[in-house]
Amino acid sequence: MAGIPHDHYEPQSKGAKWLHSRLPIVGLLYDTLMIPTPKNLNWMWIWGIVLTFCLAMQIITGVVLAMHYTPHVDMAFASVEHIMRDVNGGYMLRYLHANGASLFFMAVYLHIFRSLYYGSYKAPREVTWIIGMLIYLAMMATGFLGYVLPWGQMSFWGATVITGLFGAIPGVGETLQTFLLGGPAPDNATLNRFFSLHYLLPFVIAGLVAVHIWAFHTTGNNNPTGVEVRRGSKAESEKDTVPFWPYFVIKDLFALVVILAVFFAVVGFMPNYLGHPDNYIMANPLSTPAHIVPEWYFLPFYAILRAFTADVWIVQLVQFLSAGIIDAKFFGVLAMFGAIAVMALVPWLDTSSVRSGRYRPMFKMWFALLCVDFVVLTWVGAMPTTGIYPYISLIAAAYWFAYFLVILPLLGVFETPTEQPATIEEDFNNHNATSAE
Repeated sequence: MAGIPHDHYEPQSKGAKWLHSRLPIVGLLYDTLMIPTPKNLNWMWIWGIVLTFCLAMQIITGVVLAMHYTPHVDMAFASVEHIMRDVNGGYMLRYLHANGASLFFMAVYLHIFRSLYYGSYKAPREVTWIIGMLIYLAMMATGFLGYVLPWGQMSFWGATVITGLFGAIPGVGETLQTFLLGGPAPDNATLNRFFSLHYLLPFVIAGLVAVHIWAFHTTGNNNPTGVEVRRGSKAESEKDTVPFWPYFVIKDLFALVVILAVFFAVVGFMPNYLGHPDNYIMANPLSTPAHIVPEWYFLPFYAILRAFTADVWIVQLVQFLSAGIIDAKFFGVLAMFGAIAVMALVPWLDTSSVRSGRYRPMFKMWFALLCVDFVVLTWVGAMPTTGIYPYISLIAAAYWFAYFLVILPLLGVFETPTEQPATIEEDFNNHNATSAE
């Protein structure tokens, strides 16, 4: 790790020296496993290994499923049933893949919100954060493309609705939508495009993950205090850190086993719990489902998309100021992508000099509300657009934007942080002393 003194790999045998001089792969693995890691990391730092496992599982199961899947509108639905009924272990592969996506997104949301609380996006880790957000966007695209492949009712109409959002872009929208679909409506060309991209994007994600890991290995891990590791000498840095192996590897593997026990229980006993029954009906362009909903992990941003209707005053104001170019549909699209954009820009929106939320009393309250807000958005995204639900969506969407664009910048000015420990070692010793008592 740049800037933190530690022992590097030194080959001993002739063979090891020969390989190291030509391809230092063993040295890279050694330096990764033995990287100095802040010794006060808590259990919220387990999600990295869960995400790595999920990515590997999704790629492996996806490749095997692709061997038996037929990307054609007349055969896709039947090929999925063939996988479920006739392929040895096919039902388990499909359930692992489908529920693996849910575990993937659950872990990434917990990973993101942990980073938001402990300020892992702050300098010098802004690039690490941006790469992480690119991974998240690629995951969303991959998840949407995969949802279309079974070619059930929700698959077809989900593709219709989501690609229709691109059609709302003034000027180029219709051309862009036609390009995505391969024609005027979802059909065989659409399914082939989506299958190709769904197969490709996980490998793009794997590349981004490698860069993400490289980035935080360069800047060093954040930790619950937000205090940086001392870098003056190896002796000083060793007071704040321990090698990643074996301490955190064993802890992470234990956490992974616990999480996988729950995951395999879901896969074994309730594999369709998070799915939609309409997707077990073959796609029918002539029959629109009563209520079109995406997978649960898209629901918060789907709720934001639907929140800004034509009767909302800010939509009417923007439509008037833009001379009708930005209508309600396009405003909803901008709001949905804007909700992700403000999260990506948080390193520059948070003006506080204190990194960790542990020492920011006012921040804790507003952040807790953000967590509740995210849950509310997830819930209301699955509800109909009638009754009180549109108002709840609008209030929740307004708070999401207010948190990032108003509250965070102002907290840096008005908040008085509590005292931080001088070093990671001090924090570690204080917590151990408290535990011992």
